[in-house]
Amino acid sequence: MDAEPVTFLGRPLGPSFRTRTVTIRPGGTRPYEEGEWRDALVVVECGAVVVEGHAGSRRAFGAGDVLWLTGMGVRALHNEGQESAVLVAVSRQRADGAE
Repeated sequence: MDAEPVTFLGRPLGPSFRTRTVTIRPGGTRPYEEGEWRDALVVVECGAVVVEGHAGSRRAFGAGDVLWLTGMGVRALHNEGQESAVLVAVSRQRADGAE
């Protein structure tokens, strides 16, 4: 039996969580900023993303892949494909309401 891919697009997750959608256009690069991804489970909703590490390593992830980027030594996220890469980051809502 094939498992359904993980997706958070269009799914309400309740008041304890927040979601943020990040789109990287074809050929685009998004420099990694730790605070942007802190405490977030990240799902590649469509397209593909290449995660580049500080040491120059690169690893590709496609639709349905689930990532954890915090503390992983990430330098940048690249989209080397022909379609936009859409990532959804899900994190816990802080009790004080701060980002």
